[in-house]
Amino acid sequence: MISNVRPVVTSLSSSFISTSAQRLTAAIVESRCASNSKPLQRTSKAMAGVKMLNQIFNEDCLETMSRMDDESVDCVVTSPPYDDLRSYDGYCFDFEAIAKELFRVIKPDGVVVWVVGDQVIDGSESGSSFRQALYFKEIGFKLWDTMIYEKNSPRFAGHHNGNRYTQIFEYMFIFTKGKPISQLIIDKPNKWAGHRDWAGQMKKPVAEYGVRHNIWRYVTSFNSYGHPAPFPLDLAKDHIRSWTRLGEIVYDPFMGSGTTAVAAIELGRNYIGSEVSSNYCQMINNRINGIEAVIPFTILDK
Repeated sequence: MISNVRPVVTSLSSSFISTSAQRLTAAIVESRCASNSKPLQRTSKAMAGVKMLNQIFNEDCLETMSRMDDESVDCVVTSPPYDDLRSYDGYCFDFEAIAKELFRVIKPDGVVVWVVGDQVIDGSESGSSFRQALYFKEIGFKLWDTMIYEKNSPRFAGHHNGNRYTQIFEYMFIFTKGKPISQLIIDKPNKWAGHRDWAGQMKKPVAEYGVRHNIWRYVTSFNSYGHPAPFPLDLAKDHIRSWTRLGEIVYDPFMGSGTTAVAAIELGRNYIGSEVSSNYCQMINNRINGIEAVIPFTILDK
């Protein structure tokens, strides 16, 4: 089944919500922490699936995931607000609740890509990235890989008279519940390409390219999107290429500037996004408006 769904940003008051789903409302979710949040109610399955595809929901990601079926998402690519997970543009989040919902909605062979770093607070790195990774494991995820996102330029460089080396990377934790479906990127030039072993045991010569390492380097620069920390488009694309197939579903619970949605559109994947900030939602709308899929979206019958 081929669907040429146009990318849109919507709120829960949009017209696609059926009356049978009791028309959940709120274009923007009220700022609240887990301590005073009301329990989320699971809505009908008619709200999930196809009707949620290729939409950005202007709300807390827990609201979005509450309408998703169990094990319905193929891949999550996201980068939470570093060390400000509970204070983001005036909004509050509950990391542990989010992690548990991600575990529920991700497929057994799906992957969660969690791009995160640590702030230096009172002279010490926070260690939040490690605590989050260990919590993902605690609730049942496997830590499939600890990858590194290396930047070409740092936000804060080390100084000759300083006491810290230049910090130039972030973690890309890869979580899965089982054995992920993968299409590893083969673009690392082999030093011995074309050669055979001296004993002549190799049936074929060394290939020109091999599987890349798990340290990925990207060019970063000041952006024009108005978001404080968008990750590179190629980073999102490389993970989507690695862990999904055409037509599968990619979710970003912290859509930010819309990079994950743009990558999914250009690679012929379906996307779902959550973004609590109405300002960022407008930014996403401006960014993805007019983008055409390189390959039409394919909704897989499973």
